Amino acid sequence: MSGLPTDYFDASFPGATQVVHVTSLHEAKVFARRWVIRDKDPALKALLRDMERANSSATADIAIRKLKQAVASRGLLVTAMPQQQAEFVARES
Repeated sequence: MSGLPTDYFDASFPGATQVVHVTSLHEAKVFARRWVIRDKDPALKALLRDMERANSSATADIAIRKLKQAVASRGLLVTAMPQQQAEFVARES
């Protein structure tokens, strides 16, 4: 269940200095737990419960997509490539 999901993403809380790269169900759960603790939003708690119940790769992918959608709707989705990653990609091409 810790394989790569079909759509991974980067997220960050407002004012945070680091970006979280979510590539697995485990990383998604950790991000969601911290987000629930920070914001205490009942909708996020329900999303986290769904993620905890994910027991197959299909349900894990759905849970991660729901989390990505929630992150995007609240403006926490990082769409710009960080400088270090951009330099690495430029060197590799």
